[in-house]
Amino acid sequence: MHWLLLKIQSTEPQAEALSDVLMEQGALSVSIEDAHADTLAEQAIFGEPGDPPPGIWQQNIVTAMLDAEADVQGLLARVQAELQLDGLKYQLEQIEEQDWVRATQAQFDPIRVTDRLWIVPSWHEAPNAEAINIVLDPGLAFGTGSHPTTHLCLSWLAQLPETLLRSANVLDYGCGSGILAIAAKKLGANTATGVDIDPQAVIASRDNALNNQVEAIFYDSAEYLHEPFDLVVANILSSALMVLAPVIAKSCKTGGKVALSGILESQQQMLLAHYAEWFEMDAPIQQDGWVLLTGTRKCP
Repeated sequence: MHWLLLKIQSTEPQAEALSDVLMEQGALSVSIEDAHADTLAEQAIFGEPGDPPPGIWQQNIVTAMLDAEADVQGLLARVQAELQLDGLKYQLEQIEEQDWVRATQAQFDPIRVTDRLWIVPSWHEAPNAEAINIVLDPGLAFGTGSHPTTHLCLSWLAQLPETLLRSANVLDYGCGSGILAIAAKKLGANTATGVDIDPQAVIASRDNALNNQVEAIFYDSAEYLHEPFDLVVANILSSALMVLAPVIAKSCKTGGKVALSGILESQQQMLLAHYAEWFEMDAPIQQDGWVLLTGTRKCP
C-alpha cells in the first residue's frame, strides 16, 4: 500500500487557507513547513513575551497526504477555483507503507558532545556507559542536542571547572526541552532552573528531567521572578536576545557568567555590542555558521 504526497509552494497569506481547503477536499493530512528549512535562510517564528502570537513562514511548502488513487489534477482544480488562485507550483511524491516508528527512530543516533557528555535517545544503548548520558527523545520542544546552537551551549557547560559548577545556580532561559538545565545539573551544578514562553516546552522539560532523574525546576515565563543566578544560558533567537538583554542581565549575578546562542556569524557583532553594556564579553566561539557568545556580568 502507498500514498501520495502533494507538495505545493505557497506564500504566507495563502498557506493556512490552502491547508483548510485541502482538508475539506479529502486530504488525509496536511502540514505547513518552512520552504527554507534546514538552511541558513530558515525563518524562526517563535513569539516573545508580550508579543502577539507568531504567524507562519513567508515561503512555505504545504504538504497534503492523499490516497493512492486520488484525482490530483481534479483536486488542484477545485482548490484553485475555491481560493481564486492560478498556476500553483507543486510536486508529487509516492510514499510506501512502512514502520513509521522505526523510520523516525533511525534518524536519531546518540550525539557526542564531549567524551564525558552524550545525548542518547531512549531506544539506544549509551555508547559510553561511564559518561554523563542525557536520555532525550525528539518532541514538540526545541533542543535535542543535534543543532549547533545547542551543541555549543552543552560544550561550554561541559568545559566549566567542576568547582565552579558545584556552587553554581544555573538558569536555562528559553529552556525548550530542558536539555541545558538537565545537562548542567548532571555535570554537577548546585541547582538548575529553566523558563520558557511555551507551556509545551515547560511540560517537556519537566518530563525530561524526571526521565533523567534530575532535580530541576521549570517555569512558564509568566511565573518567572527574575532572581539572579551564577550562570545564565540562553539558546534562543538573536532577535529575542536583543529584546531580552536587560532581563537576561538582571538574571545574572555580578561576576556571574552568561552564554548566548541562536546567533548567526553575521549577527555576532550586533549582539556583542549590545551585551557589552552589562557584560565583559569574550571572543566568540563558532560552529557551522553559528556563534556562542559568553561574558562576565559587570557591576550594575
